[in-house]
Amino acid sequence: MKSINVGLIGTGFMGKAHALAWNSVRPVFGDVPPVRLLHLGEANDELAHRKAAEFGFEKASGDWKRVVSDPEVDVVSITTPNKFHLEMATAALAAGKHVWCEKPMAPKLAEAETMLASARASGKAAVLGYNYIQNPAIRHIRKLLDEGVIGPVNHVRIEMDEDFLADPEAPFQQRHEAVNGWGALDDFGVHPLSLLYTLFGRVTRVMCDMAKPYPTRRTPEGDREVEVFDIATIMLRLENGASGYIAVSRTAWGRKGRIAIQIFGGKGSILYDQERMNELQLYVTSDRATEQGFRTVLTAPHHPPYDRFIPAAGHNLGFNDLKIIECRQLIARMQAQPSVSIGFEEGILIERTIAAMARSFQDGQWVEVPV
Repeated sequence: MKSINVGLIGTGFMGKAHALAWNSVRPVFGDVPPVRLLHLGEANDELAHRKAAEFGFEKASGDWKRVVSDPEVDVVSITTPNKFHLEMATAALAAGKHVWCEKPMAPKLAEAETMLASARASGKAAVLGYNYIQNPAIRHIRKLLDEGVIGPVNHVRIEMDEDFLADPEAPFQQRHEAVNGWGALDDFGVHPLSLLYTLFGRVTRVMCDMAKPYPTRRTPEGDREVEVFDIATIMLRLENGASGYIAVSRTAWGRKGRIAIQIFGGKGSILYDQERMNELQLYVTSDRATEQGFRTVLTAPHHPPYDRFIPAAGHNLGFNDLKIIECRQLIARMQAQPSVSIGFEEGILIERTIAAMARSFQDGQWVEVPV
């Protein structure tokens, strides 16, 4: 069986997550070809060779272009800052490689459209890093919705909050540069949109506001203007007619990895929070009035693919396990098999929605999301 030869560009948090996923996908799922960690690229040779030794890659380069031009590489993981996605993804696709690119596609919609065109022209699999949709709990929520357990959905709320930029005294960093996008809107907002897309379909219209809690950040040369917005709040409509609400913040003290979902239907409600990612809350009106209330459902082997990791309920999956599931879904796309993933074709809908949100903020009015 021919191996899958992997190239990796970037070795930060997400680069390491991709490396762990590639190392683990065959032991976990058992139904994929052997994986060979072949070529790692970084900003310089010293860092590339050090990380290649840590992650288990055979080759290392201080120039990412050597990774995408390597004739032995089959698929390239791109885990660099957003501003590099366009050049790297289009180069990899043009070289005949499959692509696994972290979200969002690109800081500008026009760049994302170019990436989509490159993917279409190449005929290769091109998947985005929306790992939260891979959670067995999210898959089960979709099943409950499909089965009509809570009836027709009329309202959805999603809040995504973290506090890694909450300290007003923290220094300026690359995330504060407009070259990487709008800030929390596309850095965070794409994740709630990936969940909405997976559970309900596309968003049709939006009304957005954004805020900049700390207008300047310190640098060794003095204060520098923060060019992006760390808070965004959006009202929206889904294609099924339901109303919705997204709120995202990168400056929310005490929140570490919160993606709180509330789904309200005619016959009940579903709650979920990523900080408690192995459980969901279900309320159904079909219960007797004397016992009605939210019940906690723990994910377990009967919520696939939890069973591929752990044979017992309550032992819990983690963030990196979701990347392993995502990796398996990428391989399915590479093999032209059904796949629960967000490729460039689906991802462009998210990018167009983000662009509509930004335009809504600029114009101060509701904006229709183009199909």
